[in-house]
Amino acid sequence: MHTPPPTAYVSAMVLAAGRGLRMRPLTDHTPKPLLQVRGQALINGPLNGLLDSGVADLVVNTEWLSEHIERHCLQWAQARPAARLRFSHEGRDFGYALETAGGILRALPQLSPVFWVTAADVYMPDFVFDTAAVQHFIASERLAHLWLVPNPEHNPLGDFAWQAMDNEPGIGRVRNHTDGLRYTFSTVGLYRRELFEAPWTDTIAGNPQGTALALGPLLRQAAEAGRVSASLYTGTWTDVGTPERLAALNQTEAQP
Repeated sequence: MHTPPPTAYVSAMVLAAGRGLRMRPLTDHTPKPLLQVRGQALINGPLNGLLDSGVADLVVNTEWLSEHIERHCLQWAQARPAARLRFSHEGRDFGYALETAGGILRALPQLSPVFWVTAADVYMPDFVFDTAAVQHFIASERLAHLWLVPNPEHNPLGDFAWQAMDNEPGIGRVRNHTDGLRYTFSTVGLYRRELFEAPWTDTIAGNPQGTALALGPLLRQAAEAGRVSASLYTGTWTDVGTPERLAALNQTEAQP
C-alpha cells in the first residue's frame, strides 16, 4: 500500500512540447503555447491558475522552438517571485518530444509524490486547481483523478466512460467501456507517482533512454483496475487545436 504525503503539497507539470501541426502555419515560427488568446499567451492560463491556487513548483516541458517557451516562462516567473520554475527540455535532450506519459516520466524526479498535470494549449480560464480536491485524492487509493468535459464537436464519442459513485458526490469512476455516459478528457489531472512506476510501466523515472509513451493506454490500464476517478467540469473549455478554434476565441472580447 502506498504511503501518501502528509500534506496537500503538490507540484505541477505544464505540457508544452507539442509541435502543433494542425495549427500551421501559425506554429511554424511561434510555439503553440505562445499563441495569443484574448491578449495573453495560452500557457499563461495554466501557469497563472496554478500559482493563484498555491501551486508554486512548476515544471514545463519543451521541444519545438523551446528557446521561445523558456524565454517567455522565465519572464513570467521573474514577475512572480513565488514561482519556482524548472524545465524538461525534451528536444535538447533527445531531439524529439516524448509524448505525454514519456514526458511525465522524464520530469518525474522533479515532481512531488502527488502532482498536477495540465496542457499549455487548452483554454479553461475558470478552472481552479483546488486544494480540497488534492486532499481528497491523497486520502484515496487512486492513481489518477481526471477532469472530464462535455464532448466537443471534434470529439463526439468522448474519451472515457464515467460512472457516478453514490458515496462520493461529484466524483465518478472512469471506465473503458463504450456504452453509458462518455466524456472528453480536459487534459487536467492529479496523479500519484506510483502510476509511472512498475508494474504500470517498465520505463524508469527520469526516462533516460527517451522512450516516447502515450498517456491514454496507461490510464486505461489503471482504470481497468479501478484506480482512476474523475470529476466533471462544465466551465469554459476549448482545446485550441486549429486556427479556426483560436480565431473563434479571439472574436470574443477579453473578460474584464
